[in-house]
Amino acid sequence: MIRVLLVDDHALFRTGLKSVLGEAGDIEVIGEASSGEEAVDRCKALSPDLILMDVNMPGIGGVEATRKILRQDPGAKVIAVTALSEDPFPNQLLDAGAKGYISKGCPGDELFEAIRMVMAGNHYISKDVAQKLAISHVSGNNNESPLKKLSAREMQVMTMIVTGQGTQQISDALFLSPKTVSTYRHRLYEKLGVSNDVELTHFAIRHNVIDQA
Repeated sequence: MIRVLLVDDHALFRTGLKSVLGEAGDIEVIGEASSGEEAVDRCKALSPDLILMDVNMPGIGGVEATRKILRQDPGAKVIAVTALSEDPFPNQLLDAGAKGYISKGCPGDELFEAIRMVMAGNHYISKDVAQKLAISHVSGNNNESPLKKLSAREMQVMTMIVTGQGTQQISDALFLSPKTVSTYRHRLYEKLGVSNDVELTHFAIRHNVIDQA
């Protein structure tokens, strides 16, 4: 039996995903988490065989949660299940140690295939994500997303800013000084051509970093 932890900040999505996974006779959902921090704690307590991880969540988010989980358990297997299929999100999750990256819109059969392939020691990237990655690698610089200018840490800080987290919250979650968080904020402004948090949030919505809703 493959013991799975579901990580997503939307309870309704977790419920639907749990129902889909229940159709497989060899997969058991042993726990759920709604944030990156909770995912790290639940992994430590439950030692799941595999983690299905969302990218964009409150707190440290899926990329940093993946790093922390793999630091405490290098043998853990993580598959990102997310609506964020544009580069640099897939590359950042894979660089963090995730073994798979699939779209939330994928059919159940593909989800089962991804889980079983990763459990067998392979990587799995869904076809739509793989195609976008291939296109981004062969396209000229004029077609590249401005998000590719950002480091993984800058992406993380941006996501936390645009989801309404203050400097002290970000500082506490990422173990950074408030001054360092402010430095990241102004670096983001400069790289992305914005001048304040409101413009940064509008940028994030336009580039599907966060949902407009």
